[in-house]
Amino acid sequence: MAIYAIGDIHGCARSLEQLLDLIRFDPSVDRLWCVGDLVNRGPDSLGVLRYLTQLGPAAQIVLGNHDLFLLAAAEGLVALRPKDTIQDILAAEDRTELLAWLRQQPLHHHEGAYFMVHAGLLPQWSIDEAARLAREVEHTLAGPESRLFLQALFQGNTPQWSAALTGYERLAAVTRALTRLRTCTEEGVLSGFSGSPDDAPHGHLPWFRIPSRRNSDHTILFGHWAALGLHIEPNILGLDSGCVWGRQLTAIRLNDRTLFQVEYADDRGRS
Repeated sequence: MAIYAIGDIHGCARSLEQLLDLIRFDPSVDRLWCVGDLVNRGPDSLGVLRYLTQLGPAAQIVLGNHDLFLLAAAEGLVALRPKDTIQDILAAEDRTELLAWLRQQPLHHHEGAYFMVHAGLLPQWSIDEAARLAREVEHTLAGPESRLFLQALFQGNTPQWSAALTGYERLAAVTRALTRLRTCTEEGVLSGFSGSPDDAPHGHLPWFRIPSRRNSDHTILFGHWAALGLHIEPNILGLDSGCVWGRQLTAIRLNDRTLFQVEYADDRGRS
């Protein structure tokens, strides 16, 4: 059995198909870990969701900020922007089933020495604490209060994380960190920065560069940061290689850390 972790797909269904052909992915024996942002900005978000839902236990998903945006859009909580490409899902005859599946997906996956999340972890969080906080969000998102949570996340003023937070503010702050973090201060104060790590705001570092972070005892897999690009260290696997921006879609075989990449391909299969 091989485990392949794959970077942000963003609706690039043709690129995903080519990458899975390259690695000879066999869902009967192999597993596919996806770091989130399955949908949006690419040409075929509907095709990506339909494929992944059919994989059953062979697929391990964590949700990204664009996946949560889709759920909020389906609830009428956000307006679509010019660059959004999720209209095909919202108009699909099987949208109810697809969105129900998406709401059941976690924000984290912890297996052995690996911890997978879409964006990153605050430096003050241990692995156990991050998993516990993620489960708080996951329970709410999958339950009857999911719309209220999404409303707080997308329409409220999401505060910086504090252990003193309660209710939907607490859940929104956790979600913001798990799905949007790129740089922060040593105290875990997030910025909205999305550019190259070399241009990070004063006093902010890439989250995995904070010297005191309490989660460095695990190998953390993440995406979300296309400007960072493919970033491999002994205990850091950053897998967003910017496929939707015309670059590559990346998979890493965790068994031996072999890398596989395909170039961006549009919905007509032209590279």
